[in-house]
Amino acid sequence: MGMERALEIEALVEEQRRFFNTGATLPLRVRRDYLRRLAKVIRTMEGDILDALYRDLGKNGTEGYMTEIGMVLSEIAYMRTNLNRLAAKRPRITPLAQMPARSYELPVPYGVVLVMSPWNYPFLLSVEPMVDAVAAGNTVVIKVSRDAPATADVVRKLVESVFPRGYVAVVSGGREENRSLLAQKFDSIFFTGSKEVGRCVMEQAAHHLTPVTLELGGKSPCIVDETADLARAAVRIAFGKFLNVGQTCVAPDYVLVHESVRDEFVELLKIAIADQYGGDALNNSHYGAIVNEKHFHRLLRLIDPDKVVYGGLSTGRKIEPTVMIDVTLDDPVMKEEIFGPILPVLTYVTMEDVKKIVAQHPTPLALYLFTRNPQNKDRILSEIQFGGGCINDTIIHLATSHMGFGGVGESGMGSYHGRHGFETFTHRKSVVEKPAGLEIPLRYQPYTKWKDRLIHLFLW
Repeated sequence: MGMERALEIEALVEEQRRFFNTGATLPLRVRRDYLRRLAKVIRTMEGDILDALYRDLGKNGTEGYMTEIGMVLSEIAYMRTNLNRLAAKRPRITPLAQMPARSYELPVPYGVVLVMSPWNYPFLLSVEPMVDAVAAGNTVVIKVSRDAPATADVVRKLVESVFPRGYVAVVSGGREENRSLLAQKFDSIFFTGSKEVGRCVMEQAAHHLTPVTLELGGKSPCIVDETADLARAAVRIAFGKFLNVGQTCVAPDYVLVHESVRDEFVELLKIAIADQYGGDALNNSHYGAIVNEKHFHRLLRLIDPDKVVYGGLSTGRKIEPTVMIDVTLDDPVMKEEIFGPILPVLTYVTMEDVKKIVAQHPTPLALYLFTRNPQNKDRILSEIQFGGGCINDTIIHLATSHMGFGGVGESGMGSYHGRHGFETFTHRKSVVEKPAGLEIPLRYQPYTKWKDRLIHLFLW
């Protein structure tokens, strides 16, 4: 990228700041009206969006709507319905020592926001954070992924048909564009992607003391104990793991199954995969592809043919749903986040074993537990740190605007969706408002014994 492109990005961010400083994004009716327009255009462009998702990822229409378009529309509906409540002053108790006065928190937008989106859910993870940022009153620059070019193009067309350029703008490109954007002064940065790039984003943001929200990943465990409904667990794990061909940040990365039910579970898992994806997934038009050749060959290197009990074949950029057993922590497939359709199955004997195995990896973004044992549930929830998850299901904890979604530790920081998304892009000003004329002069010198007694009374 030449100097000319870098100057274009600098000018774009300056334009965004000028637009924000006009106050045009602040009225709630303006925010609500743009969100209404956005939802209308998304519905109009639904076919184009689904076609782009298919071209980039081989994602079928049902999955594309369920996991991307529908979730964005739900988030827009939540924000439009709840915007007055979210943006309202929030009264707070005023201490006696500060009376007479009223105290409140005033939600205000940060200003100019950068949203950096990944390729695996390229529509959802570009547009949903933007929805939250716009609802909060910010201007937004969206950096779309070059690895999903068709969707990047349709996101650009969508944004340009709804928003003025100074309000929301889309930047395409690769690493050079990322570097140029991160060199600019933003008021908040929202990044979804790998831990390695997340560290770089945070490092660059530190130069401007810019707050960041990082949605990263990790090896998310799926625990199946001896009391679980194994058939139901197999169906739900197959869905969560092979959705989007495993290219999901919260996909079950590996299964920890109690040794007494391992064989039965694996047989049921094979049946569930065949039922959902057919006996020949490589020729199933509803089964997607790995995003590019680099990731495809990385995944192939993680497959140990001697440990494969289901799948393992590949063609083009497609890899069959693959199950491996007798896997150990020393196997390559356990050394990195898989992010593809390979499911290692490990065994355990006690819950202490589970804790030790999970602790071998950085804090996971998600955790799933299949059990009918309340004690096991309580132990896992209280003793293992993770971003979020499900009991007796997978994936669905993020598909709501009524709970926040985010990581902890090396799986990320901050959260979004619904109220959490609004607050991610909002600063709360704490304000004490006193009447101009009335005064209680306890705090002023000269100090006296009666003032001292009252101060002790109020501030004990």
